[in-house]
Amino acid sequence: MDDVKKQPRRSLLRRMPLFGERLADRMERAPTIAVLRLAGVIGAGRFGRPGAGLNLADMAGPIGAAFKLKRLKAVALAVNSPGGSPVQSALIAGRIRQLADENEVPVYAFCEDAAASGGYWLACAADTIYAQPASVVGSIGVISAGFGFDQAIKKLGVDRRVYAAGGVKSQLDPFQPEKRDDIKRLRALQDDIHGQFKDWVQSRRGERLKEDAPDLFEGAFWTGAKALELGLVDGLGDLRSVMRETYGENVRLRLVEKPKGLLQRRLGLGVSGGDTGDIGAGLSRGLIAAVDEQAWWARLGL
Repeated sequence: MDDVKKQPRRSLLRRMPLFGERLADRMERAPTIAVLRLAGVIGAGRFGRPGAGLNLADMAGPIGAAFKLKRLKAVALAVNSPGGSPVQSALIAGRIRQLADENEVPVYAFCEDAAASGGYWLACAADTIYAQPASVVGSIGVISAGFGFDQAIKKLGVDRRVYAAGGVKSQLDPFQPEKRDDIKRLRALQDDIHGQFKDWVQSRRGERLKEDAPDLFEGAFWTGAKALELGLVDGLGDLRSVMRETYGENVRLRLVEKPKGLLQRRLGLGVSGGDTGDIGAGLSRGLIAAVDEQAWWARLGL
């Protein structure tokens, strides 16, 4: 009888503006799921812009805060990345796993548009991975791309002058013809990083992987539906639906993110020029960042 009387009061409490939902959650001791958004190209600051990429320096605070929430039942990773730096991918994923193991908290990953290359590296930090049927998943490989300008400067009559101490210090100079030894060193570097990537995926996915698939570790990528068949993901579904199905209708999803600067809050800039900096410079850097990021997404046809 008491429970019947309390229910209407809580329902009315949830309708209160601003703090109604939070107060109701506390009274009902609703289970909490911390949500971490891992979105964008992975890497340290690009073009001299600190914090321009998805990196541990920016994510360490939110990751730590996520595992400290009260009544925490799980951490959900909303992954939407075409890849980027393998180092930052490993650092972010490693920090998530470290805190998950220390706190004995399960981690779920939800692939959105893409969890490719470094994005899939991040997703593998989770115990269970979900995707949308049309998500782009995989791309377990390493790539390096650039341009050669040696013929162009020769036509222009430009004399290239390079002075270096160390026999291979000027390797892969785009203004000089390619050298076989330089390419050999680059291949060895890529093979080493590729091996680390494969070891990470195999250690996290284990027997769930269909390892006899010929292109599994060759840089290919698939839809979420096909990735499910290959064992790259465990199911199809979105974050809210899966968390409600797993932890109940009243589960509380708490987005944990880095506080934005003043310009980001007022102008909605993804890249801040500083709270008191030049707005024009901030907009220019934001435009460069957008072009750079679009090149990464274009590799996936997105």
